[in-house]
Amino acid sequence: MAARDYGQYDGVSRALELVGERWALLIVRDLIVGPRRYGELAAGLPRIPSNVLAARLKELQAAGVLRRAPHSRIPVYELTPYGRGLEPIVLALGAWGFRALGEPREEQVLTPDALTIALRSAFRPAVAAALPATAYAARLGAADLLIRVTGDVLAVQRGEGQADLAFATGPGIRLLLSGEVPPERAITTGLVQVLRGPSELLGRFASTFHLAA
Repeated sequence: MAARDYGQYDGVSRALELVGERWALLIVRDLIVGPRRYGELAAGLPRIPSNVLAARLKELQAAGVLRRAPHSRIPVYELTPYGRGLEPIVLALGAWGFRALGEPREEQVLTPDALTIALRSAFRPAVAAALPATAYAARLGAADLLIRVTGDVLAVQRGEGQADLAFATGPGIRLLLSGEVPPERAITTGLVQVLRGPSELLGRFASTFHLAA
């Protein structure tokens, strides 16, 4: 259990005692995307010291937020049902924090898991339900995400696959998601590089995913 104790008896202070330590919610964020090995968590949080990652995992496990996946010879961490209850909170927190994002600093990175959570926060199911089913392949550095939108259902997974539109992007995708830069300009300015498929589909992507700036 985390050592932090606010000495107050309410749900907010108790929640912060459980997941308020530095890096804890980012570990939860990545586990919302899916189970992860220790090395995968470390790779997704490149600035976390190994001793801090080990400590946070131990604390979150003791709090019942995560567990080691059963029947796995290599330790794999996953959220418990109790920990999964943090999902709507993390998505809402991501949308709230998005409004305060400025230009990325040179040392800041956008990881595949972070982009996955951003897309889930930005997804507009009512808009998507009125559009044709579409698959997008997003390349983020050396990583690939396959984003499938079928009606009001969103599925995001790692790796390549059949896609109607494939594009490469980086932290600048924030400007597309916020609507600050329209799809056509995102392409001409290089915020998004179309790799395959009709560039017009980027407009459909921008309609399907939107976060208020």
